[in-house]
Formats: sequence, structure tokens, C-alpha cells
Amino acid sequence: MKNLELVTLSGEKVQIDGEAVDELQTALRGPLLTAESLDYDEVRQVWNKMIDKRPALIVRCTGTADVVTCVNFAHQNNILLAVRGGGHNAAGNATCDGGLLIDLSLMKGVMVDPQKQTAWVQGGATLGDVDHETQLYGLVAPLGVVSETGVAGLTLSGGYGHVRRKYGLSCDNVRKVEIVTADGQVCSASENENRDLFWAIRGGGGNFGVVTHFEFQLHPVGPIVNYAGIMYPLEDVAQILPLWLDFMVRAPWEFSCNFLYWTVPDVPDFPPETRNVDVIVISGVHCGNLEEGAAFIQPLRELGEPVLDLSGQYPFTAVQSMFDWAFPKNEHHHYWKSLYGDAVSEEAMAVIYDAVKKRPAKSILFDIWAMGGAVSEVPAEATAIGDRSAPVTYVFNTTWTDPLLSDTCIEWTRQFYEDLQPYSPGGSYLNFPGFLEEEELVQKAYGRNYDRLAEIKAKYDPDNLFQLNQNIKPTPA
Repeated sequence: MKNLELVTLSGEKVQIDGEAVDELQTALRGPLLTAESLDYDEVRQVWNKMIDKRPALIVRCTGTADVVTCVNFAHQNNILLAVRGGGHNAAGNATCDGGLLIDLSLMKGVMVDPQKQTAWVQGGATLGDVDHETQLYGLVAPLGVVSETGVAGLTLSGGYGHVRRKYGLSCDNVRKVEIVTADGQVCSASENENRDLFWAIRGGGGNFGVVTHFEFQLHPVGPIVNYAGIMYPLEDVAQILPLWLDFMVRAPWEFSCNFLYWTVPDVPDFPPETRNVDVIVISGVHCGNLEEGAAFIQPLRELGEPVLDLSGQYPFTAVQSMFDWAFPKNEHHHYWKSLYGDAVSEEAMAVIYDAVKKRPAKSILFDIWAMGGAVSEVPAEATAIGDRSAPVTYVFNTTWTDPLLSDTCIEWTRQFYEDLQPYSPGGSYLNFPGFLEEEELVQKAYGRNYDRLAEIKAKYDPDNLFQLNQNIKPTPA
């Protein structure tokens, strides 16, 4: 292979000898792609169409040995390194310009032990891959809400899902990981091995290495669950939002629920009379007894006159993939942020309603995620993710198709985010970080845990090889 120009960790450009690249390719089991490869443009794509980066090298790893080879190559040559699992990262950190991309998407294996109620999951698996195997035994790993999301990125930064109030965040259900650290070592991390690393990866993101396998604790859910999916007219929000908030204060842990501001899209999936209607949506899952769940959800269906009611009993896998169609790969532009919220006051409701009416694109979603339950039971110091006491999380799912709207949509989101700051205890969920443009965003999110994370970062990645993430700078020795 001819010599290649690559970007270093500090942003400079270096020439890598073609023989060195040939040696890398020989050492790999998976394919190595450059800009001249036939499938390069297809493989380099990520979920967010705003992100259009061109790695100099893409390695489609088939196992842990390939990951070790790539990490060693990047470390020895001081090369900018990105790691991609499902590629669903809205901030665009799952790829890079001019560096080396470790692509885990071929590593999708899932092995379930129904007796121990655990599952081993490879780092490139998606939620759908996991659910497909675990639901065979009526079990779930508490993961996210869109089945095409990558397990690794979701879990390493927390992991909000449909059963969070009953079984906690995704990171709470990790029992062990296999991780390749910056020195090319394969480590196990659990409560019994490398406990500092195990603490850090549960919420600390991809700062500490490449997780090639997760062991998850599974829980009995499904195969059928009760789903609440009720849409009311937007103009009824002043009546319905307080009722929903009060309902969630009294809700059992088996019920996890979101409150959404949305516009029904003009697509055949919805009845013609509902399309283009501005709505508020109550979307939740009751993962307990089916009869009790149906009875519990029923009052939510009677808060007003619905525009559309999709509530019913569905396979859990169907609920998990219910919103996949709204977020297709590389078709929409995304700028997603989040903010922890205090108890939602009348003043906060007014700010939200005013902003939602001014959305620059009808495809924009604004969510209020009800927290509490098992999520809030975990002390702030128990995992890296930090304080979980906020009763709600605001999520700005700003999504649009017209690239000419990009500046307007981003500015609207940032202003809305700022307007809600007085109604927040501070901090945010780092799976939705915008473009990580706020200098103090990461430190504010981790709070008191940040200094400990920086020390662990210095131990396992002193040169900040893994920097394309919600980056934690290693504490100087």
C-alpha cells in the first residue's frame, strides 16, 4: 500500500509508511478500508447526517484481537482514534477526520445464560440484537428505546430505557466488561477485578478503553408488556401535563414514562385526520403483571379527548423498535441536548410551551423523562454517572431534514436549553450532549465524581488516546 497521511492526537499530520499499513492489514482478521476502498463511503457513514467525516483508515474488527492490534497501532504512531459501536452518537464522536476508526459493528454476538439470567454482549451489538436473544427466555437487559442504538455507547454513558424505574440504567446492570486499554492490554473489570476501572466505565463514557464484551444482569420482562401511547392536542397541555406529573409521583416502579411534545408526521402510518397535528404524547411501559398494568394505565387514556391512542399489549421487542422509523440512519440532521430538571413548576411549563410553539421544524421532539424509582436509589458516588436525584430529565431531540435549517435549529435548541437553566439543579445526561461545545459541560455532569474520573483516566489512558467522547482530561502526574 502507498504511504498514507494521518492526523495525530494533537491535530498535526504525519506520513505513515505504506509497509506499516500493510503490516497492520496482515495482522488483522477483519477488513481494513481506505478512501480508495469500494465500500468506504458506505461504511464511514454514521447515524447523524450532519456528521460527514473521512477517516484515513477504517478497521472493521471481528474480535478482541483486532481491537488490540488497532489500539497498539494508534498508540505507537500517536494517531487520532475513534471507536464506533452502533454509530448512533448524535455528537459525531464515533468517527473522525484523518485518523483511525475502530468499527465494532461486525462484533454483534449475544450469548444468554437463562439460569443465571445474564448475557454476554459484544461491543458492536445493537439493542435489537440483544432483545432478540434475551426475549427468547422472557428476559431483558435494561437498555434504550430505539432498537438500532448501539449497546456500548448507550451503556457507557448511562442508558435510559423503557424499564429504568424498575431496573435502573443500563450501566447499573453491567456485571463485568472486557476492555482494551490504551496500552493494548485486555482487562476484565468487575466488582472483583480492577474495581476502579469498573466504577469509571459505568457512566464515564469511552474514556478508558474499548469495551469488547459486556456482561449484563437480565430481568424477567415480557414477552408481552403494556404500552401507553396516548396523543392529546397540544392546546390541552396546561390541563394534562400537571395530571401526568402527579400520576408519575404515585406510579409504581414497574411503570416508566415520558411526556413528549411533537407533531404527527404526514406519513401513511397515521390516520389522515391526525397528520400534521401538534400533540402532546404520553409514552410509557408497564413491565409488571399484564392485568394490573392495563388497569393502571387506563386513567392516562382518559385525561381528555385523544387525537390518537396507540395503547395496548405488545411484544416488548415491538415496543423497543416502535420509534426506529423516526430515526433512520444518515437521513436526518440531529442536534440533541439534555438537562436535569427540578419538579416541573408552572413557570417551567410556560417556558416549555412557549419554546415548543416556536419550533423551527415540525420533526423536532421535546421530551420530559420521568425518573425516580430504581434510578434514584443509586447513590451519586456508586457509579461514575453521578447524582441521579432529579425527578425529570429534559431531552431536546432536535431533528430536521433541510440542511438550510441547521443554524436555526441549533440556535433554537441552545436558547431553549438556556431558558430552562433556572429550573434545573445543573448537570445533564451525556448521551445527549449537543456537540460538547460547552467548556464545563462534562465537569458539571459528573459533579463530585469528576476528579476521581480524571485520576482513573490518568492511570489507564495518560496520553488521552481515547479523546473522542465526553472527554475527561487525565490528571497530571
